Amino acid sequence: MKKVFFFFVFSLLFSFLAASQQPETMVLIETPYGNIKLKLYNETPLHRENFLKLIEKHFYDSLLFHRVINTFMIQGGDPTSKNAPAGKILGEGDVNYTIPAEFNQKLFHKRGALAAARNGDEVNPEQASSGCQFYIVQGKVFSDSLLALMEKRVTNMKAFNNAIRKIENKILVEKQNQYLTEGNIDSVKAYKARLDQAIEQEAAKIPAYKFSEEQRKAYTTIGGTPHLDGSYTVFGEVIEGMEVVDKIATVPKDRNDRPLTDVRMKISIIK
Repeated sequence: MKKVFFFFVFSLLFSFLAASQQPETMVLIETPYGNIKLKLYNETPLHRENFLKLIEKHFYDSLLFHRVINTFMIQGGDPTSKNAPAGKILGEGDVNYTIPAEFNQKLFHKRGALAAARNGDEVNPEQASSGCQFYIVQGKVFSDSLLALMEKRVTNMKAFNNAIRKIENKILVEKQNQYLTEGNIDSVKAYKARLDQAIEQEAAKIPAYKFSEEQRKAYTTIGGTPHLDGSYTVFGEVIEGMEVVDKIATVPKDRNDRPLTDVRMKISIIK
């Protein structure tokens, strides 16, 4: 039995080392504004393999970057965007599955990060990723004092997620949304106060989030979107073409952040 167990452990270790040493896969996104070259991380195999599977099926060909916000990010991958008429609100399209979160503090939302979009914590407390929608971080540079505020924000987001995993707090969210729809502002305020109290109680139970030295250096030099760390899975990064991301992020857009002129994509794997 000991020999069998030793062989099993050795096999797992060998597989892990082999995977960590294999070359990172490169992909190319072609757009009307130029090309963006990215590498996919081996540390997030579920997201990497799903992305490659969709690329091989030509899933992304002719889809749009349907949501762009300057100093934040550009988002695409909604399958309903391929034939969407001008002005249609996009972002709800998806495939019929999600990808389990693969959080890793070493893989964070620095400028150029490739990450998976997802539904909000209220309906997705597991923070599972969309099976197809993604975004590329443009971001901005942060001061040390702003990063301290972002650390508090990340901690509060984690506390909120923990709170709404409990059925009694999930009911508070549902009631708050119901009264918001009905325009009953007094009831909205009452339920929000109860939810805020529940979040504070959860925040007191968890350690305060702290950015690593690597994160802090990146956010104070090249920039990024630090408040998303630990909540959205980062699974790659831009290695060429950030100027293209900048161009797309600043195109004219409507009130829903959709570019007025369609920004189509084609994604291929670089051998």
